[in-house]
Amino acid sequence: MNIRDFEYLVALAEHKHFRKAAEACFVSQPTLSGQIRKLEDEIGTALLERSSRRVLFTDAGLQLVDQAKRVLSEVKTFKDMASGQAGEMVGPLHIGFIPTVGPYLLPKIVPMLKQRFPELELYLHEAQTQQLVRQLEEGKLDCLVLASVAETAPFKEIEVFNEPLSIAVPCDHEWASRDQVDMLDLNGRTVLALGDGHCLRDQALGFCFAAGAKDDERFKATSLETLRNMVAAGAGITLLPHLSLPKEQQKDGVCYVKAVNPVPSRSIVLAYRPGSPLRSRFEQLASAIKEQLSTEIAG
Repeated sequence: MNIRDFEYLVALAEHKHFRKAAEACFVSQPTLSGQIRKLEDEIGTALLERSSRRVLFTDAGLQLVDQAKRVLSEVKTFKDMASGQAGEMVGPLHIGFIPTVGPYLLPKIVPMLKQRFPELELYLHEAQTQQLVRQLEEGKLDCLVLASVAETAPFKEIEVFNEPLSIAVPCDHEWASRDQVDMLDLNGRTVLALGDGHCLRDQALGFCFAAGAKDDERFKATSLETLRNMVAAGAGITLLPHLSLPKEQQKDGVCYVKAVNPVPSRSIVLAYRPGSPLRSRFEQLASAIKEQLSTEIAG
């Protein structure tokens, strides 16, 4: 057996489909299927239930998939250490971003990163927190830029930005002309929120619930832009993170008002595996992002 066999096995477990797994590994379906069968013959254990039309793993197969993921993660760590470039900003770097951060942060930092670190090859991936955490654990991603939540606790975190949330209201709303709104004024109000799976949903609603507001259960947005458009249409009010706000206090039918008492916020961090030999890279990356955001906000 070899490392490639482990990659085939993990891909098959993830995609639950031979053709899709083969495409992900850039090989033909017969090649992948043949290697899986060869692996079974070599270890003397059935990994799949051959009688099923679907890809179903045996109990032994599931255990070996988990072990294969750990092996692949260690192999990646070994390669990073062997490269001798752990602290140099060169070569590939796979970074994950959540949807409520990526679209607003990347335009601010990518030009700067390319200019400051021209030999760094950035691979940017966007997904929800749960998926990103799993990919970081498995070594598919090097680090994540996301809001610090319970799921990121096992990783090392470097804070890059404490991001306040503002209240977004329709321009004909009674709060539209205010400079700020006390969070306690949300008591008894209904707020629009993102759908399940977005960490910002729980964070924003946590502040709203503490103030006595409730969630509009009739609608769950798939993105911040959907939330913004719903507010513009007069469907309700919501909390939006600072990086997603326009420079104008009022734009396209939405007014943005500072929230106080308390100021709702979330901590944007760069998270990485504790044992990663690329810590110096991550520290330099986080420092550059933090510096760029400070310049943007000050400007």
